[in-house]
Amino acid sequence: QLQLVESGGGLVQAGDSLTLSCAASGRTFSGYHMGWFRQAPGKEREFVASISQSGGITYYADSVKGRFTISRDNARNTVNLRMNNLKREDTAVYYCAGKTRYGNSRYPADFDSWGQGTQVTVSS
Repeated sequence: QLQLVESGGGLVQAGDSLTLSCAASGRTFSGYHMGWFRQAPGKEREFVASISQSGGITYYADSVKGRFTISRDNARNTVNLRMNNLKREDTAVYYCAGKTRYGNSRYPADFDSWGQGTQVTVSS
């Protein structure tokens, strides 16, 4: 499994931008399909975005498509989530996750490596 550490969360206003970063260690990062999930209070963890091992294919939840961008740097073992035009409903704890199987999944159970999460709070 990868060891994952997220950073970059914080308190922002609606319409602002924020970039989350996830640093990986422990295994061959380039062998992992990486994703971002989020969990708001009282809600289940939900898929936000993911990126293939090479970085050539990305996937997004409909709620963030056009506003969020996922990217990765296999040389630096990092995956980022650029979030633009943030909305109050984006408020959640954001988690970085990885899985070794190829192909996207929107199900948290399919990912075997998880970070501790970083809080994003969007105020109006």
